[in-house]
Amino acid sequence: MGYDNVGTWKQFLHWGPILALGVISTITWVTVRCHVMWWPPEQTLGAFVNFVIFLSWVVLTLFNYFSACLKGPGVVPLQWNPLRQGDSKYLQYCEICRGFKAPRSHHCRKCGRCVMKMDHHCPWINTCCGHFNHANFIWFLFFAPIGCIHALTILIPSVYRALNFQYYYYHRPHEPLVYLGVWGFVVTMFAVGLSFGVIIAVGVLFYIQLKSVWKNETGIESWIIDKALDREEEEGDFVYPYNLGWKENLKQVFTRSGRPKSDGITWDVVEGCHQYTLTVEQILQKREKRERTVEFLIKENYSGRFFPISKGLRVGCCIPFTDEARIKLDIGDRVLVTRWKKRWLYGTKLLENENDRDQGANRLRGWFPRQCAIEVIDDNRNSKKNF
Repeated sequence: MGYDNVGTWKQFLHWGPILALGVISTITWVTVRCHVMWWPPEQTLGAFVNFVIFLSWVVLTLFNYFSACLKGPGVVPLQWNPLRQGDSKYLQYCEICRGFKAPRSHHCRKCGRCVMKMDHHCPWINTCCGHFNHANFIWFLFFAPIGCIHALTILIPSVYRALNFQYYYYHRPHEPLVYLGVWGFVVTMFAVGLSFGVIIAVGVLFYIQLKSVWKNETGIESWIIDKALDREEEEGDFVYPYNLGWKENLKQVFTRSGRPKSDGITWDVVEGCHQYTLTVEQILQKREKRERTVEFLIKENYSGRFFPISKGLRVGCCIPFTDEARIKLDIGDRVLVTRWKKRWLYGTKLLENENDRDQGANRLRGWFPRQCAIEVIDDNRNSKKNF
């Protein structure tokens, strides 16, 4: 169950994997080239061992990267229903997948499916980081910075020797010489910069992901927990059902077989909680969200561009810094708005007929400029106040 969205070679025809593999290839090629000159592996045992260790980091990085890509996060079967029909009242319904969302699953608009234990959609692997590929993704985040640290221990001494080529040529003729040339030097310094960037950026992401596994919560669930704690005083204490203690939390993801402990539908929970403790909380939060929803009528066309120049400089300078979609809107469209910024609104475009709603068709959600809409008041008359 859950493996019907495994990746194919087409998954790598995307800027994310192309860039990620390009960075790995560049650092590897430049480091191997420098290592052969700086410390030839065929001359000493130490050089050979160091060379093999570096290549091991590369192999482990690529193995886990491709595993995370091709294995996929796991998806909830289309038109999925819980075994006991009465349990459906505790679950949210996905109009696009035409089935209920299993506990801990969320619909990814980019993958087009409900993803098991979805953490986030990662452009670098061009799929979601979720239930089945979470461990491989974290191992990739671990081995990549380790390999780059090792690469720097080779690249930096190589650059130093290349800059002092004359000294080593005349005063240490028995030691290996490193000659890079102008373009070789530029490419090597570029690889040094890439290595530093990977160590910092990927290292931070590794810390964030490991912390989420440590607490057995995804990035999406962290947001749900924060909102649940805000309403604790009114509704009573909220207990997150999946935090089993850090040791057991790690065992849920990292296993000898490489396959996570859960099947992606049923989960181990703490005492006093049940399989739908979190989904019930989600339903309550969605209900509160609907109560805060405001309907807006579109009075200006919007193309859906991230930088709508025609809407003015102030709108373009205040764009929401998020990868969430923008929605194309025409005059007369109606949108249910749930989030507000100074010059932007986020909402769901109302569907024109029930058939579209039943099929999950044309469901558009995203940001649009605030100036394009006017609020619809309760008596169905448009307010005269422009936003």
